[in-house]
Amino acid sequence: MSLLSKGHIARAFGEVLRIARHRAEISQERLAEFADIDRTYPSLLERGLREPTLSIVIRLGRALNINPLVLVKMTLMRVEGAGRLTGEGPRDQT
Repeated sequence: MSLLSKGHIARAFGEVLRIARHRAEISQERLAEFADIDRTYPSLLERGLREPTLSIVIRLGRALNINPLVLVKMTLMRVEGAGRLTGEGPRDQT
């Protein structure tokens, strides 16, 4: 399975979101309220069952009071880090 598969990225983003939410010390329900999304959506995201759209990433970042780019960068680092651990991952295209 490719490390850039939808499921792998969704799980990595979910882990990042959970960490960011815990650091912000807010519940999933409050996060949903602040981001103006359905109250069950943060749980689905954190469990890797949904992959957010760009607009949702921006709203989540604002709700968590962090730059949305941080969420994306942390997700990418997790995806690439998993590749290094398994010997897979992005190949040098040069």
